[in-house]
Amino acid sequence: MPIRWSALKVSEAAGMIEEFLSQAAEPLEQARLVAEEAGKIDNLPQYVDSDFSRIIGKIDDCLGSSRHSTGGWFKGTVESIRKDIPAGAVEKDEVKRRTGVTQSLL
Repeated sequence: MPIRWSALKVSEAAGMIEEFLSQAAEPLEQARLVAEEAGKIDNLPQYVDSDFSRIIGKIDDCLGSSRHSTGGWFKGTVESIRKDIPAGAVEKDEVKRRTGVTQSLL
């Protein structure tokens, strides 16, 4: 049974998401470094330090960290999107795009 959605558009969207996330990675890594240094402020109350730790943890969850080297939640989710595209579907959609064949509405 043919799929009714455009695998090519999904693949292109995943690529765009990946590109924007790669642009966002550096500022998030810088924010992580600032939060780590802020956690070392003398006489910092535990409740403030825990906020910095939460920021670090969320950044690590999203981007991954050298300690966990999972690639992060974002990368894993984009990879999952790509795996959900049926094999060969992107190529078929590319052929349709090049030849001007449109998907049937029925």
